[in-house]
Amino acid sequence: MIINKPLVLTYLYLLIYILLSSGVILYNKWVLSPKYFSFPFPITLTMIHMGFSGVVAFFLVRVFKVVSPVKMTFEIYATCVVPISAFFAASLWFGNTAYLYISVAFIQMLKALMPVATFIMAVMCGTDKGRCDVFLNMVLVSVGVVISSYGEIHFNVVGTLYQVTGIFAEALRLVLTQVLLQKKGLTLNPITSLYYIAPCSFVFLFVPWYLLEMPEMKPSQIQFNFWIFFSNALCALALNFSIFLVIGRTGAVTIRVAGVLKDWILIALSTVIFPESTITGLNIIGYAIALCGVVMYNYIKVRDVRASQLPENLPDRTTKDWKLEKKSSDIFTPNSSSDSNVGGGGNNPSDLNVDEEAPLIPSRLSHIGRTQFSNHAG
Repeated sequence: MIINKPLVLTYLYLLIYILLSSGVILYNKWVLSPKYFSFPFPITLTMIHMGFSGVVAFFLVRVFKVVSPVKMTFEIYATCVVPISAFFAASLWFGNTAYLYISVAFIQMLKALMPVATFIMAVMCGTDKGRCDVFLNMVLVSVGVVISSYGEIHFNVVGTLYQVTGIFAEALRLVLTQVLLQKKGLTLNPITSLYYIAPCSFVFLFVPWYLLEMPEMKPSQIQFNFWIFFSNALCALALNFSIFLVIGRTGAVTIRVAGVLKDWILIALSTVIFPESTITGLNIIGYAIALCGVVMYNYIKVRDVRASQLPENLPDRTTKDWKLEKKSSDIFTPNSSSDSNVGGGGNNPSDLNVDEEAPLIPSRLSHIGRTQFSNHAG
């Protein structure tokens, strides 16, 4: 029997992505939840991730020279990186805070709103046009999420508002990435994204941390386990890179399917690991309706991409673009946001089913990276 090694490697990368993406989310919930590790400081946890990712990226770029830094001027940093980092920090802050109030399963269901938020922001910013077919899909997704919310036993208004606000902050970051970075012709991979964005996001998070969490942090009441926080940050960083590997070996459709599969696995796992996360029949029905809208939305976007690429030799273009990408130096999202190339040209952020990997850097990053490839995937 002949083993197709590239195919096996591709499925291995997909498995690693699904495991890391689910693991990071469950790990964050476990760390933050008062019922488990009980470290109810989401901003602090996010700052640990940003600091760790920024330090690792610095060593990879400046010391080990794994990749070369891009030509970053003060003007580009101030007008592009700073505002994008601000919304990135906000999305991570609100997204992680939601874990204090609502279950992982319900959070995943709410994240089905990501395409809706991204589409709305893209239309408002003029980077996408309102279309009847897409609008109907957005309505279907929204109705599904409303039904799922109605069926939530432990519904919490504060937690839901935090999560939805985080989703819209992430959507705005995606649109800003296109409007600002891509217009400058700047292309970032996961390492250079973290190198420039993680430190800036850390600074933005310092303000709410100083005002909201620092006064509540009493040394006698905080249990700080170095290995737990180190492994948590390491998993988040690994997720960032795993998404980059997956994007390099698969198409947009495969990644989207893997994302949907991961959502269902995560919802099922969360009910086992966190018994208090009860799922009702209405939850499942609502989420299934929302996913139908997401799948149809993905189909429309992939169809549009294929139609726009027909006049061109797609394999040659894909190969050429990936070679260029490797030469140059994602949050722009693996994340990260949540993602592989932030600055690829002409990508529409609403083309992404920004999937939620994690409330951490990777997840957000990954979405951005995925954007460029979705424009080249068949």
